[in-house]
Amino acid sequence: MLKILKKIFNALNPLTPCKKYGLSVWECPQFLFLLIGIIIIGVILATYFIAAFKIGDPFMVSLIVLMIAAILIVIDYIITNSFERIAEASRMKTEFISVVSHQLRTPLTNLKYSLEILTSRNFREIGKKEKEYFEILEENIKRMGDLINDLLTVSRIETGRLPLKKRMVSLEEITKKIIQKFKSYAEAANVKVEFEAEKDLPRVSADPLWLEQVVENLLDNAIRYTKDQGEVKIKIYKDSKRIYFEIQDNGVGIPKEEQKFIFQKFFRAQNVLKYQTKGSGLGLHITKRILELMGGKIWFKSKEGEGSTFYFTLPIKRS
Repeated sequence: MLKILKKIFNALNPLTPCKKYGLSVWECPQFLFLLIGIIIIGVILATYFIAAFKIGDPFMVSLIVLMIAAILIVIDYIITNSFERIAEASRMKTEFISVVSHQLRTPLTNLKYSLEILTSRNFREIGKKEKEYFEILEENIKRMGDLINDLLTVSRIETGRLPLKKRMVSLEEITKKIIQKFKSYAEAANVKVEFEAEKDLPRVSADPLWLEQVVENLLDNAIRYTKDQGEVKIKIYKDSKRIYFEIQDNGVGIPKEEQKFIFQKFFRAQNVLKYQTKGSGLGLHITKRILELMGGKIWFKSKEGEGSTFYFTLPIKRS
């Protein structure tokens, strides 16, 4: 009996389809339909009382109320139907990304391992030219693998399936680890990385793996878009409620007219394209969404030709 009642409740519950589409309540077609329905009832009642007070003829009052009700119901149906098609398209897009990413990952991994064997000195000696070709293939496989990982991350975020395992971590220690990891990359790009942290910084509640991803994305961008003996400065400090991360570069900067798009998926500023830098345009979008899931915020200031400064905060969890 309880199971039957539960099924009936789920069938009538306007929030059930929201989980299916992976949408918030205010984006869910069924909830919006119910909300608009309540508004329509309110409008009909208001129309009835206004018409009854102004006109007095019961027949004319009824006709006016019925006409307005019919118009509003038609508008409600059209709007809700449109939202449902958009929601379904969004769900299919997310599923497509997930399926394609998983299907591509396995052959790419196999090809990567095969190339590693071919380029290994233990396998056999190969010519310099052949080795260059193998290295180009290996680099492109890495780029495709990074893109697949980014697409999977976006898909998991949008469907609410991104695994977050929060624990108390040190943002300072994570940042030092990432700076060391990027040391060779920074030296090859002729970019100097400076780091400064306030004393006695508290730990924050965050998923260490995804927090590393956030710092990596920001440092990678700072180095990538800094040219000609550039400099990247990282600072961590706190106030009574939050811990702040700041990363400043003197790179190419972001054009003012494009700054509003910077956290959108697949967006890349026009001025960086001429440098032919690699990137999918997903890094900052992922960074923003991960920080939001961990209770943080991100923003930036930038001037074209002078560089950019990105900031993010995470809440300090008090015991």
